[in-house]
Amino acid sequence: MEANQVLTWTLISECEVPNDVKEMLIEGEEAVVAYKTIRDCAIFTTKRLIVRDSQGITGKKIEVYSLPYNSINMWSVETAGIIDVNSEVELWTRAGHIKIKLSRGVNVKKFDNLMASVTLK
Repeated sequence: MEANQVLTWTLISECEVPNDVKEMLIEGEEAVVAYKTIRDCAIFTTKRLIVRDSQGITGKKIEVYSLPYNSINMWSVETAGIIDVNSEVELWTRAGHIKIKLSRGVNVKKFDNLMASVTLK
């Protein structure tokens, strides 16, 4: 990721943790919750955020982002309004700036509580 590039993901609703992600988890790491994204999913574990991003027309090429919670310096939460139906979370990390849009299917208060519980240990 380039210095000024901002990663953006949209979380649509909670979903099951994919089996191939379960295989990525290390000893002592557990999946907490998974969210469906536009083409794939984001998984919050007890140690990190994993985002699977299917690419290309067929979606067979997959890029996996792994963000350890200890690299998150700060986050903000913006709730949805009347016109803007999505809430938004911004993460400032050692890796750069990340925007996460939360569709109406994602409870923003639960998500904020999740962020606090995994980063403030």
